[in-house]
Amino acid sequence: MMVLYSGTTCPFSQRCRLVLFEKGMDFEIRDVDLFNKPEDISTMNPYGQVPILVERELILYESNIINEYIDERFPHPQLMPADPLQRARARLMLFNFEKELFIHVHTLENDKSTSSAKVQDKARAEIRDRLTQLAPLFIKNKYMLGDEFSMLDVAVAPLLWRLDHYGIELSKTAAPLMKYAERIFSRPAYIEALTPSEKVMRR
Repeated sequence: MMVLYSGTTCPFSQRCRLVLFEKGMDFEIRDVDLFNKPEDISTMNPYGQVPILVERELILYESNIINEYIDERFPHPQLMPADPLQRARARLMLFNFEKELFIHVHTLENDKSTSSAKVQDKARAEIRDRLTQLAPLFIKNKYMLGDEFSMLDVAVAPLLWRLDHYGIELSKTAAPLMKYAERIFSRPAYIEALTPSEKVMRR
């Protein structure tokens, strides 16, 4: 059985929980206290971070790598495109999300005590601007890649859920994006994958 070591407030762990629930398979989630991590976390992941997926001898970390493994191992429903060209484009978009959005999420998550209010505000502004640029996509598209829910939606969902929590306000022009977010949030697997700590993050 797969075991996911997951932080109850960690957006990257939330991605992996969401994929596991979407697949509807047998797995175990072990909650990790992010402020008092057990020693075996650093043994399994040299960077000392969650999520970590363990299956027999296999140990994986980094949410996108974990999720692609789960998707290939349990192909129904398929969350990465089947076509190699489309799959490569999806991977590039996932990479762009990390570089353009989640690098700022790291600032808001990890540096509360060490970074200045200025650095935090810059991170919020960068996220707001990038998300606003994405909004027009959802005037026609139900999900990132069209009608089908995919790994791209999985990747961005934890950030959309935490906008209030991070103090990020989007303008009215981002309305299509917020409607898209609600479509994700209403999925049964999304609701199941939320931890009690995450449920209170959103008004």
